[in-house]
Amino acid sequence: MYETEEQQERIVLVGVATADEEETVKSLDELEELGQTAGAITVAKVIQNRERFHPGTYIGKGKIEEVRELVHRYHADAVVCDDELSPAQFHNLQETLDVKVIDRTVMILDIFAKRASTSEGKLQVELAQLRYRASHLIGGRSELSRLGGGIGTRGPGEQKLEMDRRLIKERITIVKRELAQVQRTRMITRKKRQANPMPVVAIVGYTNAGKSTLLNRLTGAGVLSEDKLFATLDPTTRKHVREDGEELLFTDTVGFIRKLPHHLIQAFRSTLEEAKYADVILHVVDSVNPDLDAQMYTVYDTLRRLEIEDKKIVTAFNKVDRLEQSVILKDLRADQTVRISAKHGQGIEEMVDALIGVLKEGQVMVEKVLDYADGAKVNLMRKYGQVLEEDYRDNGIYVKASIPKEYAYLFVE
Repeated sequence: MYETEEQQERIVLVGVATADEEETVKSLDELEELGQTAGAITVAKVIQNRERFHPGTYIGKGKIEEVRELVHRYHADAVVCDDELSPAQFHNLQETLDVKVIDRTVMILDIFAKRASTSEGKLQVELAQLRYRASHLIGGRSELSRLGGGIGTRGPGEQKLEMDRRLIKERITIVKRELAQVQRTRMITRKKRQANPMPVVAIVGYTNAGKSTLLNRLTGAGVLSEDKLFATLDPTTRKHVREDGEELLFTDTVGFIRKLPHHLIQAFRSTLEEAKYADVILHVVDSVNPDLDAQMYTVYDTLRRLEIEDKKIVTAFNKVDRLEQSVILKDLRADQTVRISAKHGQGIEEMVDALIGVLKEGQVMVEKVLDYADGAKVNLMRKYGQVLEEDYRDNGIYVKASIPKEYAYLFVE
C-alpha cells in the first residue's frame, strides 16, 4: 500500500515598493506566511522599487527576466504578486513567464475557501470569488483554463472557472439571495440578544493575534486555535459567566490583515458588522510581533471602512508571557488597555474588569419604587439595561437597575 501526500507548491513572491521598501519587505514576509497557510513553500522573493506599478506587467521588463530565471532555477509552480493584478497584468505576466500567476487576493480567497466550514462562510467566500472573477474576466478565458490545480483553484464554484460573465452574474444573484436569507436569520438572532440585557463584546484583531485562544479561555468554546493566519473563519458567540454571576457575551470575528481584499470586505460585511452591534469592542493585539503598530493601524482602518468608529474599545496586549523584557505597550485610541496571556490566563480577570468598567461608563443607576400599575417599566429596564435588584413590597415594586444614559428619561418622573 502506497502512502501519498499533497505535493507542496513552490512559489516565487514578487512585490513592488512604490514608497517605503521596508513596508514591502514586511508585506512579502506576511505573504510568505499566507503561502504556508495555503500549503505552499516560498523558494524566492523579488522586490522592485518603482514610482508606480507597471500598468501592463506589474513589474518592469528587467525584473520579469529575473523572475523567469528564478522560476526555472527553483522549478517554481507559481508566481505570487503582493498586490491585486489587473486582467491585463495577469495575461501579460503569464504569457511572459509561462507559469501560473496569482495575486495576494487570490491567495487569501483560497485560504478562506479552505477554512470556511459553515454554510454562511462558504457562501461568503463564493460571493467574493465570483465578484473577483467577474472583475477579471476580460480577456482571461485562456488564462482561467490554464490554472490547473493548487492555490487559487479551490473552494465553492471552482468547477465553473470558464463560465462567462452572464453565468457569473446569475450565480452572484443566487448567492446574494441565499446570503440575504442567512443575514435575516442573523438579524433575528441579534435582536433576540438585544432583548436580553447581557452585554455583547466583539473580539477584533489582526489575524493570528490570539482571538480564538482568548475566546476558548473565556468560554471554553473549543474554537480551532493554530499558529496560522486565518486559523478560524466563521464567527462564534459564547457566554462568559463571572464568579459573582455577571454575564458577558463574546463574539469572535474574522481576523484582519494588510490589503484585505475589497471583495472580502463586501462579502463578509454581515459577519464583520457583529462589531457594529456590540456594546464594546475588545481589540486583541499580538504584543510580541515587531510590526504590532502597523497591525493595529490595519485593524482601526478596517473598522473605519466598516463605519465602526463610535464604539468604546478595550485593547488587550496578548502573549505578554513571551516578552523578553519590560516594554511599553500603548494604544492611544483605546479607552483602556490591559496586558494578558490568553494561553496561560494571565490578566484575564483584569481584562474583564476593564470591559465591565467601560460598559458601565455609559450607564446610570436607577433606584425607585414603582406602582404596580407601572409594572411594564420593569420589563423596559430589563430590555434596555440590567435589573440588579427587584422586590415586591406593600407600596409597590422596588427596583434597582443599571440603565444606558440615553434611556434613563423613560424612568424619570
